[in-house]
Amino acid sequence: MRAEHDDIVRDFVLTQSPTKLSQAALETLAVIAYKQPIARSSIAAIRAVNVDSVVRTLLGRGLITESFTDAETGAIHYETTPLLLTQLGINSLDELPPISPLLPDGAEGFEELGAR
Repeated sequence: MRAEHDDIVRDFVLTQSPTKLSQAALETLAVIAYKQPIARSSIAAIRAVNVDSVVRTLLGRGLITESFTDAETGAIHYETTPLLLTQLGINSLDELPPISPLLPDGAEGFEELGAR
C-alpha cells in the first residue's frame, strides 16, 4: 500500500468497519464510558473477566484511547474518543443515559429522571 493512502484507509477502517461489536466489547465500552479514565485492572474487576483482547479491539477500532499512565503503578488508564461520540450520535458523554441505581454512583441519575 502506498503511504499517501494511509489516512484514507485508516479512516475507512475506523469508521466504516461493517463488523459489529461483541457483547463483551459493548459492556467493556460502557464501563470505560461511565468510569473514565479507568485502568484495565479496574475494568476487569467490574466485569469479572479478562478484558485484554476486548481492550485491544476497542483501541484498534479507535473507540478508546490511552489517557495516561499512572506513574506509581504503571497502569494505563483508558478513555473514550470523539469517534465513539460520533458513532453514538451524541455531542458529549453527559448525554449518555444514567446508569442503574443499583450500581455505585448510579442513584443520582435516576433521581433526576424521576423529577422530570
